[in-house]
Amino acid sequence: MSEARRIPADSPAALWVVDAMWREVQEIYPEIPGATSPSATPADFSPPGGCFVALYDDGHLVAGGGIKRLDDGAGEIKRMYVVPEARGRGLARELLAALEDAARDLGYRCVRLDTGDKQPHAEALFRSTGYREIGNYNGNDYAAFWAEKALA
Repeated sequence: MSEARRIPADSPAALWVVDAMWREVQEIYPEIPGATSPSATPADFSPPGGCFVALYDDGHLVAGGGIKRLDDGAGEIKRMYVVPEARGRGLARELLAALEDAARDLGYRCVRLDTGDKQPHAEALFRSTGYREIGNYNGNDYAAFWAEKALA
């Protein structure tokens, strides 16, 4: 079982996870001239409206992701990533649950997220954990699936 920790979004660990995610995403999705994607900066993932969650397994950083505030008061999960050598162990599901807990603690009643068409495993995870498909809420030109989940 891993340990979820809320860490500063501008910490070396958080920046490393986001950089690793970006390197992988850039291999999967070619750049689209003129395309836009939503902001997901360390400031977005910082209090009072956001946070960054890291998963550690036996003291090693294995996953991370952030929560940010949307203009309508919902929370948004961004930059979810599990390091390749730790995949297949249910850590994405653990990370998602920890991010949802963080969103509840921040006062969000619902969270939204998106993913691209070349990440069917992510869409399957989101659907299996209660996310329902919604329209394009954030103008992310790289996404093909947008979803929302009410938090109890």
